[in-house]
Amino acid sequence: MARRKKSKKDIPLLILIIAIIGYIFATYGENLSSSLTEEGNLNQNNVTTDLKVYFFDVGQADSILISNNNHHLLIDAGNNEDGPLLVKYIKEKLNIDSFEYVIGTHPHEDHIGGLDDIINNFNIKKLYLPDVITTTKTFEDVLDAIERHNLSITIPKIGEKFKLGEADLNIIYTGTNTSDLNSTSIIIKMIFGNYSYLFTGDTTSEIEKLILKENIDVDVLKVAHHGSEYSSSLEFLQKVTPSYAIISVGKNNSYNHPSTTTIKRLKKYTNNIYLTSELGTILLTSDGQKINISTFKTNLDG
Repeated sequence: MARRKKSKKDIPLLILIIAIIGYIFATYGENLSSSLTEEGNLNQNNVTTDLKVYFFDVGQADSILISNNNHHLLIDAGNNEDGPLLVKYIKEKLNIDSFEYVIGTHPHEDHIGGLDDIINNFNIKKLYLPDVITTTKTFEDVLDAIERHNLSITIPKIGEKFKLGEADLNIIYTGTNTSDLNSTSIIIKMIFGNYSYLFTGDTTSEIEKLILKENIDVDVLKVAHHGSEYSSSLEFLQKVTPSYAIISVGKNNSYNHPSTTTIKRLKKYTNNIYLTSELGTILLTSDGQKINISTFKTNLDG
């Protein structure tokens, strides 16, 4: 089929279109270029200005890294064998060499096992531990590392508040009952923008009752004690009403965690239940207006 020849009527229209395009670029071209640059910078800045919460896959253990605006906090450090792996990953993959805060929620090996490695390899401004002492080699290794680096232990106070970048944190609870170390867990609430988070260590249902009077209605719950049936009581969850539940737990563990009872309780409030045993490391990223969740393998489960 022969192509239609342009008529003289087409020429003024073509000239008009070219003129309009030229006007747009002449008038807004600089602004368009600036907008693209600003968007690129914004994406780059999001690496630091967004809140990032890593729930590391450390098997039947806990380790959580929180970052905002180049300030970093570590809650727990997995089992003994996880320490070197955490150090390597945090230094080489995340390019972090210092922590504003390091928190050992309670002195069980699956929470402070790698803490001596963290102390030995990072600059730490403030170290929080509950006011309890044990005679285990794991705890003694942590104390030795603390002494070696001239660190001091800060005993958290209930109601104590502090900031990590633009995130606000509050100590909800910590205990001193050495007959049940789980009940000494440091519990922390964090608020960033429109979202709130609750980090529970291995707290028990008995302690959950004690904090019901607190404002613990949050969006994201780090499920206590790897999903044990002796935590995450229905009364507690009725107060928390989580939209997201993260469970740090090992595959085929001997405790049968997470308990099916706990999962049933959680499902009364959310279907957004994430297990490190199934998904690997879980990363929550938020600009304060929304939360994005991604998962990936980190080979941290020693």
